[in-house]
Amino acid sequence: MYISLTVLGTATPYPQPDRPCSGYLLRTATAQVWVDAGPGSLANLLRHTRLEALDAIWISHLHADHDTDLLAAYYALARGGLELGEPLAVYAPPTLGDRLAGFLRQDSPSFLAGTLRLHELRDGHRLDLDGLSLTARSVQHPVEAYALRAEYRGRTIVYSGDSGPCPALDDAAVGADLLLCETGADRAVGEGPSGHHTPEDAGALARRARVGRLVVTHIAPNVVPEEAIRRAAMVFGGPTEQAREGQTYTVS
Repeated sequence: MYISLTVLGTATPYPQPDRPCSGYLLRTATAQVWVDAGPGSLANLLRHTRLEALDAIWISHLHADHDTDLLAAYYALARGGLELGEPLAVYAPPTLGDRLAGFLRQDSPSFLAGTLRLHELRDGHRLDLDGLSLTARSVQHPVEAYALRAEYRGRTIVYSGDSGPCPALDDAAVGADLLLCETGADRAVGEGPSGHHTPEDAGALARRARVGRLVVTHIAPNVVPEEAIRRAAMVFGGPTEQAREGQTYTVS
């Protein structure tokens, strides 16, 4: 039995050649969840599975580099000849439906009926998918945002989403086998608090939470990835690496 995370995209704030924005595929033997749908991530998702094979889509927050490929997914499901037994469940912060409706010039989110079924996330929201437990924690970011703790048969993967250091994220990360943490800030060059982690923040979180492995992602554009890994690892003191498109992490 296993739980795995496949990296679909890590870029911020815009996609780059062979590097989409935030997206991940969370899988067990019996469940599949697309976590964050940044621009370009759908194409990489389709390298590993089919849209209609997903059990759910989970969106951490409503910034464009994490959710805009939902538009592409809607078009694929509504107009691409794909057969859905029932609407695909999407778990996201409130107002997602209004955002999609506004972009597509619809009067209300009701146009999604038959294709996507929207569920509003809240702090402590828990979802069970055939033994895969997904728990949302409200974290610190300029917009409503959620970290994700995924547990399956005693194994745990935690995804920070976009967040500054906060107690809720500490709680979510405790004892995780793998922590996927964004490092979208670099205060070393003068940035103040921004609702993101620096590499040092990510390392400190991994150390406090006593996680098994730290994977840094969503690295600030002005930070060389190798430098981000070095800085995070110095604080964590444990296994640290960079999330790379196409890579799969399996905890079994």
